[in-house]
Amino acid sequence: MTTTPGIALVTGAGGTIGSAVMRQFTGAFDALVGFDLEAPTSPVPGCAYVPVDLTSDESVQLGLRRVREHHGAHVASVVHLAAYYDFLGEPSPKYDEITVRGTGRLLHGLRDLNFEVEQFVFSSTMLVHRPAEPGQFITEDWPLEPTWAYPESKVRTEQLIRDERGDIPAVLLRIAGVYDDRCHSIPLAHQIQRIYERQFTSRIYSGSTSHGQSFVHLDDLVDAIELVVKHRAALAPELPILLGEAEALSYDELQHTLARLIHGEHWETIEVPGALGQLAKAGTWVMEKLPGADPFIRPWMIDRANDHYALDISRARTLLGWEPKHSLRETLPKMVAALEADPLGWYRENKLEPSSEAASAG
Repeated sequence: MTTTPGIALVTGAGGTIGSAVMRQFTGAFDALVGFDLEAPTSPVPGCAYVPVDLTSDESVQLGLRRVREHHGAHVASVVHLAAYYDFLGEPSPKYDEITVRGTGRLLHGLRDLNFEVEQFVFSSTMLVHRPAEPGQFITEDWPLEPTWAYPESKVRTEQLIRDERGDIPAVLLRIAGVYDDRCHSIPLAHQIQRIYERQFTSRIYSGSTSHGQSFVHLDDLVDAIELVVKHRAALAPELPILLGEAEALSYDELQHTLARLIHGEHWETIEVPGALGQLAKAGTWVMEKLPGADPFIRPWMIDRANDHYALDISRARTLLGWEPKHSLRETLPKMVAALEADPLGWYRENKLEPSSEAASAG
């Protein structure tokens, strides 16, 4: 294997995506360094891990000083994955402190310590764009119009990178919903749980079931990141790239497919008309208060139920030669098979609380 000169620095190195990137990059650079709050319980062999808190100027400076002292000042690529997110739907100071200002601390530290940085890769989201309608495909030039707190923080961070990157070339990866063979997608895992447990909410949808969103398999995403780094010399100094599967499965198809795979049944989903949206939100608020209710479903999601994200990935194809090798449609049977083989283990992996019936069955 040919080793690329310089350091690959990965933030959020202990997360699902970060760990996969660290494995993919092992042995490919002079040094591979991971930043995270703490070292992972299962570190990737041959990689260096540095504990860094992005909310602290001192911690970021100290971490970068350790990198410089041990590995030099030549950075081939910074793959910046660390960020804050939740599904509460409400603004949180953590979005600004971790995602936005944390990115600023990282860029300022690289500059202040005179690192030579060939590339800065930021993990943004396709949700920075205005939702489309079925039949429309979002491109990188589609208007930026985030609809809730998480993508709003990504828009602010993208702008900060434009303002603060200086001479460092930056790639803004606007990534679809990430999943793998065992799911590890928060919204998909909850949808599967609702159907598996035959919850009442699994039969109701507060928007048009013809709408949906693009996803991308973790392995395909890691391949894309690797290609972005390999092509760094040929890419524009400031470049957004959408990454996802061109096919966006509708909510209706997901429901029918999962019901057939899990229960062998035809599954009808009742659409709540838009005029009843406020009533649906009120009902969701009440259900949040009931014992055993699904804590994932929140009133703000009613407003987002009609958001539709299908992607035009021509830029990734043209500039990177990247094409997804997996599809959500083909991976759903693997997710369900993993669930059925070990329900409680699958729930733990996907950070779900099983109902009493599911726990007994497991």
